[in-house]
Amino acid sequence: MLRRELLGAGVAAGAASLLTAKDSFAQARVEQAARGMPSPKIKDISVIECAPQGVRLTVVKVTTDQAGLYGYGCATYTQRADLVRPAVERYLKPLLVGRPADRIEDTWQLVFNSSYWRNAADLNNAMSGVDQALWDIKGRQAGLPVYQLLGGKAREAVDLYGHADGADIAQVIERSKQYMAQGFRHVRSQVGVPGMAGYGAPQGANQRIPSLHDAPVFEREGYIRRAFSLFEAARKDLGEEIELLHDVHERITPTQALRFVKDVEKYRLFFLEDPVSPEDLEWFRLIRPQSSTPLAMGELFNNPNEWTPLIRERLIDYMRMHLSQMGGLTPARKVAAMGELLNVRTAWHGPGDVSPIGHMAMVHLDLTITNFGIQEYTPFNAATQEIFKGCPEMKGGYLYANERPGWGIEVDEAAAAKAPFRRDQLLNGGWGEIRLPDGQIIKQ
Repeated sequence: MLRRELLGAGVAAGAASLLTAKDSFAQARVEQAARGMPSPKIKDISVIECAPQGVRLTVVKVTTDQAGLYGYGCATYTQRADLVRPAVERYLKPLLVGRPADRIEDTWQLVFNSSYWRNAADLNNAMSGVDQALWDIKGRQAGLPVYQLLGGKAREAVDLYGHADGADIAQVIERSKQYMAQGFRHVRSQVGVPGMAGYGAPQGANQRIPSLHDAPVFEREGYIRRAFSLFEAARKDLGEEIELLHDVHERITPTQALRFVKDVEKYRLFFLEDPVSPEDLEWFRLIRPQSSTPLAMGELFNNPNEWTPLIRERLIDYMRMHLSQMGGLTPARKVAAMGELLNVRTAWHGPGDVSPIGHMAMVHLDLTITNFGIQEYTPFNAATQEIFKGCPEMKGGYLYANERPGWGIEVDEAAAAKAPFRRDQLLNGGWGEIRLPDGQIIKQ
């Protein structure tokens, strides 16, 4: 008996010696474990809403019954932001309060099955926030950044691509050069079309193309011609060293997409994103054999039945799922492992409507996987960094995680309250409408 006590004390002392002085909470956890104290339980779940860059962000905070132990997760769903808070407070909080905070997989499965009709967009975002918050708690418990819990680094930092856009081609080229001067090796090139509401770039010129309506207008063949003019100029002015990406954003027909991926081969894109919509995934079986252009897909996916066939059959090269939409870190690391076996790489969706918590979750996963491809970059303004202390840092075209426990980010709720949601926006933050010249609504 005495020997076991001495051995237990020695193990606890040895483990505690590995911790730095600043990791006082982790040291307390080691001592608690040695005394057989219970695991933390979920005491409260709350929602923090803010819009420091004009985009509505939603963060879930999970608080435990152990003083000072809590975590944050991104649950942002900008287009239907008002639905996330009630999903968290009215459904997930009553379900989870009192349950263990350290059983992440079990909690994810419980929440995933609790609504019966699974993969609803608003619930997916709510459960993403909870899941990421539990991983943050796990890291804080251990006194380690989350990437260490996932197996440690497979790379030093995360390679990025920036958004080089403009109303005309000259502006896109100039913006690309600005990124290159910062050390970026990848840029997404998008250009406006005169008179047309394109995607990812300001509208080119002021004249309006002829149409039978007053809504924003888009014409498919005009967009395609403009895009190829951009690629030609980019290769001429930027050279062969820079990697070019482009997002079709599902706005053309599948047969136009088939022609696009074949004709764009000569420009050697890093990838072509969303050539077809999620409703037309069968077309990948026809598109893939006819072109070597790398294909990326997935930012609109909710359901594993959408991405699983594309990865299993190697019909895409890059998976683009949205961590705060697909259910959090727990499912993302599983699908990343699936992609590793089939050499399908990651390019997680990282636009402005992901909070710094969500971006940091992607960075931690990116650091640990061997099928990492590229990460979408969104800079954080001063107001965002005032709210989210410890944002990932960009240096030389790479993104770096900090070394603090968990995600390494603290949320200043007082600062968040100074940047509230706006609810006077068009459709309360929705996409709005874009129509063909004849008046037909198109996907966007």
